[in-house]
Amino acid sequence: MPLQFSERVRSLAAQAEEGLREQFERIDSIAQYNTQRVLAAFRDHRVAEGYFAGTTGYGYDDLGRDQLDLIYAQLFGTEDALVRIGFVNGTHAISAALYGALLPGDVLLSAVGAPYDTLLGVIGVTDKGRGSLKDYGIEYRQVELTAEDTPDLAGLERAAADPRVKVVLIQRSKGYSTRASLSVEEIGEMCSIVRRVNPGAAILVDNCYGEFVEEREPTHVGADLVVGSLIKNPGGGLAPTGAYLAGRHDLIEGAAMRLTCPGIGRECGSTLGNNRLLYQGLFLAPHTVAQALKTAVFGARVMELLGYETEPGSDQVRHDIIQMIHLGDPEKVKRFCKGIQSGAPVDSYVTPEPWDMPGYDCQVIMAAGAFIQGASIELSADAPMREPYTVYLQGGLTYESGKAGILLAVEELLGE
Repeated sequence: MPLQFSERVRSLAAQAEEGLREQFERIDSIAQYNTQRVLAAFRDHRVAEGYFAGTTGYGYDDLGRDQLDLIYAQLFGTEDALVRIGFVNGTHAISAALYGALLPGDVLLSAVGAPYDTLLGVIGVTDKGRGSLKDYGIEYRQVELTAEDTPDLAGLERAAADPRVKVVLIQRSKGYSTRASLSVEEIGEMCSIVRRVNPGAAILVDNCYGEFVEEREPTHVGADLVVGSLIKNPGGGLAPTGAYLAGRHDLIEGAAMRLTCPGIGRECGSTLGNNRLLYQGLFLAPHTVAQALKTAVFGARVMELLGYETEPGSDQVRHDIIQMIHLGDPEKVKRFCKGIQSGAPVDSYVTPEPWDMPGYDCQVIMAAGAFIQGASIELSADAPMREPYTVYLQGGLTYESGKAGILLAVEELLGE
């Protein structure tokens, strides 16, 4: 027997899908364009079965690993790239990039307010243990958002003009803030400002959740380096772990020395038989991202019909895969997450509860019954348990399963 939904929820789903044709066509068009870009890169680098053979031990002469670096560099239009399963998550990769680019006495500037919660310990804003940037004498500043929750471009121009600013960090996605995620065009405008007032500063973009959502990436419009997790968009739902960096050669080399150590850098790092998953995941990524985007659009529309505020709205152009839904009540957050969990292919019987998740300053609830633990490209929903009690929905390997998960969440909400 298939999943069963109430008549009210089935009617709601049909009503939601009626007005989404234009959005879905836009998403499919971008997926087709990006799929052709990926296929061209695979052809240009003569991807062969031999690339999938993994290495052990030191990982010297791993042809598949090294060629994948070149493919990522081509896709992001950069001098170099580093794609490694040795990165435990996106925060680890961003940290390696920051430590590789900054020296004692330098200033790190965040362009759009505070970065994602897990980076605050890395920077030293919160005390999460020894070895933060602050411990090494690196100063941190941030440009606050405007009263309208938008980037303060004038403030960025003033702050970035200080010659001590050596890295400007731009977070593409909203994280757990309530601002809108940044478009590639907006990032390009910010890059132009920084380049004009401080040409020596490196512009680093946290690209998590944004890859393949548009036809261009931040490095196509002026960013010096982009960083992202492989268990999000570019892994296509198949990458078991890891992260990537793409950008200027010197910045890649600096990050590689922090991933391993000076003198070793990128030369070591066995792939343990995972190359095929990284290649196949990248090949599927544009299509998989499109499925997640359709799931987000559908989720937004359904919740709007129920009277909830969403960001972005169901009719807006997307810049990442994250969908905010303002529920306004902690119990509604729990019920929504319970419904998403019940629609998962893994651990569907589990009821998620808020917990003290490492790296966060409040309890967080997470619904994520995924094949890959923590994979945000798979359908998941999470929320910090604090006002305004907003849930962050993302992922969906297929639109069909994502849609089902959302309808189960709606059933939970309506069961009050």
